[in-house]
Amino acid sequence: MKNSICDISVIICAYTEDRWTELLKAVESIRQQNIVAREIILVIDHNTSLLERSRMQIADAIVIENNRPKGLSGARNSGIARAKGLFIAFLDDDAIAEPDWLERLNAGCQNPHVLGTGGVVEPLWVEKRPDWFPHEFYWVVGCSYQEKLRTVTEVRNPYGGCTCIRREVFEVIGGFHEKIGRVGNHPLGGEETELSIRATQHWPDKVFLCDPQARIHHHIQPARATWSYFFRRCYAEGISKAAITTLVGAKDSLASERAYTLLTLPKGVARGLAEGIFRQDPAGFLRAGAIVSGLGMTGMGYLAGRLALWASTNKKADICNKHVPMQIATLKKKA
Repeated sequence: MKNSICDISVIICAYTEDRWTELLKAVESIRQQNIVAREIILVIDHNTSLLERSRMQIADAIVIENNRPKGLSGARNSGIARAKGLFIAFLDDDAIAEPDWLERLNAGCQNPHVLGTGGVVEPLWVEKRPDWFPHEFYWVVGCSYQEKLRTVTEVRNPYGGCTCIRREVFEVIGGFHEKIGRVGNHPLGGEETELSIRATQHWPDKVFLCDPQARIHHHIQPARATWSYFFRRCYAEGISKAAITTLVGAKDSLASERAYTLLTLPKGVARGLAEGIFRQDPAGFLRAGAIVSGLGMTGMGYLAGRLALWASTNKKADICNKHVPMQIATLKKKA
């Protein structure tokens, strides 16, 4: 299938020149795919300097500016509006896709009952992974945290920066919600979760898949491998979850989180303690502590978000796209 063309538009969104080297690697990894994408669309998120540089130096990509609100959701929506493919794939600007990535995502999407197919995001630590960092919290750095799958599996939502979705999904239910998701380096998220839930609520007989062989490698900068970032990201995730439950309901938006909290995390704590006691690995205690504190910080963010939403009910305000390190989200009135 080498060099055959698939009907997939690949969208890469970028907002900072600090990741220029990684961005070039991301684009190059799409050029080197086993099958050729219909087009590569690079969306620059409100950064004129990066826009001009990209247009000058990345000639074979369609380089456009985000004409939607600033943030990852708006940038993706700008790319979707420009894309012509039957399927639309998304790759993070600091990730490298393996050569068969598109081929595997394309294969998963051929079933008409599949709304989209995602893959596995593996960490590519720029420096050594901290011994205290638990695998169960790899989502903090945008990577897969679940136990490794052996076969293609149904999932609630694929990873936003490692997925391929039918164009029909966006045409029918709309794009990513622009009031949630990451803006610059503010560690909010959840836009792909909200979109996927909205899609399966509209098409209850259709599914999203994860192909464990469709892999990308995500650069993890040292700044994201710190305790401070860990806690900020966990707290922000709690705020994001609170916003998502308001949009699509707690039943669907927290189903995976319940299993994660009741099954995955206790096993991780037990493993860390066992490694600390029986293998005499002091970092095992740190990993167990990180799991407990990370869960606590996420819960605090969720409660703060719910309180903020409750307080704003009569003011018609929202908590989204506001970065609050360690306090209740600042409310922003709708225009």
